Amino acid sequence: MLHSVPPVVSIGIPTYNRANSYLKYALGCAVRQTFQDIEIIVSDNCSPDNTESIVKEFGDPRIRYYRQKENIGPVNNRNFCLEQALGKYFVLLLDDDLIDDDFVATCMDAVKNNDPGVILTGVREIDSNGNVLSASHNTVGGCTTADFILGWFNRKLPLYLCSTVFNTERLKQLGGIRSKANKYDDVVAYVQLAAKYGRVDVFDVKASFRRHSSNIGDDAHYSEWCEDSLYLLDVMCDVVPEHATEIRERGMSYFCNRNYNRVAGIRSPIKRVHAYLTVYRVFNRSCSPVQFVCMRNISRIRRFLKRKS
Repeated sequence: MLHSVPPVVSIGIPTYNRANSYLKYALGCAVRQTFQDIEIIVSDNCSPDNTESIVKEFGDPRIRYYRQKENIGPVNNRNFCLEQALGKYFVLLLDDDLIDDDFVATCMDAVKNNDPGVILTGVREIDSNGNVLSASHNTVGGCTTADFILGWFNRKLPLYLCSTVFNTERLKQLGGIRSKANKYDDVVAYVQLAAKYGRVDVFDVKASFRRHSSNIGDDAHYSEWCEDSLYLLDVMCDVVPEHATEIRERGMSYFCNRNYNRVAGIRSPIKRVHAYLTVYRVFNRSCSPVQFVCMRNISRIRRFLKRKS
């Protein structure tokens, strides 16, 4: 359905082969938004399942369904949704995530007379069955861009696509959601849009990131994660050059630990040690592998003792 008057918000749902699992839940929460002036764009990345029939079962005229003739990859499929968006604001809802029924309404109420590059809410993590694993509020409201970045390093701010509303035109001008290795492509967009056009922060938790076996790890591509970590860090330093020294120092340690944690799941001891040393070298020895392993084991012991107490 094409709008004679553009909707206020476009919700893009890129999907692949999730008709029989999470897609119906993602699409359902988009349809149930209490803010009615929306469109929903579903881009089917040439799924071999019955995605089209699942979408059509909703019978909602606000849904526009596209099927790619061939698989164009997840990054291109996400940006295809953006290209089709007609709304002033854009939500990229991955096909395994959820937004609360009042997510869009809450974000639009928060905008008021502002015209931000990005709107960010708090987010919860859920498991494959929808059980809540954790919840994090957005606690950087009113902070500068530098403190926003440092707040992410200090875990004061959860950054997920499902808890984000983008300014559509400005995201398109940015070139979409992309980065050097397309691992931190979303965070690159958040940082650049927030720095250039400002952001609106919503404290409340209004979205759910689903953590499951298909998205838990990507340890086989750790070199790409390392490469994109450095790329993102350069972007962060570029947008707030007056704080570049502090951000780079804190960021090297943060990304070093993040990538250690990523490769910790490699089963082969030899390959795991090689990966640890690669991360160690890439991040200028910001944190030693031995120190990381010791801290990781201490954290496990603390969690075990807490469960027993």
